[in-house]
Amino acid sequence: MSLVKFKNGNNTPNLSSGFNDIFESFFNDSFFSDRMVSRVPAVNVSETADDYNIEMAAPGLEKGDFKINLDRNLLTVSVEQQKQQESHDKQYTKREYSYNSFVRSFALPDSADDAQIEASYKDGILHIKVAKKEEAKHQVRQIDIR
Repeated sequence: MSLVKFKNGNNTPNLSSGFNDIFESFFNDSFFSDRMVSRVPAVNVSETADDYNIEMAAPGLEKGDFKINLDRNLLTVSVEQQKQQESHDKQYTKREYSYNSFVRSFALPDSADDAQIEASYKDGILHIKVAKKEEAKHQVRQIDIR
């Protein structure tokens, strides 16, 4: 969704335009935008003649952090990662926790073969390959002219 600014009907300056500028700069500040926007990995979905491919950019994770579930035709990828940073060599007055989680779901078409789904994680990219059913594969053939 995008917000569109409209000027009021007359060209006289008003007080609200000044407030709009202040609030816009305040909420577009990187400090707030980093914390207000949920961080969900970017995904590329492609299709070949034999399968569907899902690539999810998720650097900094390990393959054990991912949970991939299939419920009917809904493929769900989720991550819950909790890191605890402690200082053991001295008494500390502060402990920092880092907690990251996300869920992405993909509705698989009827042509997907849910018995043949493979996943791998390499170089920060989660690759999911969903095979197509044999009858759904695109077939090209030559038609003879009589």
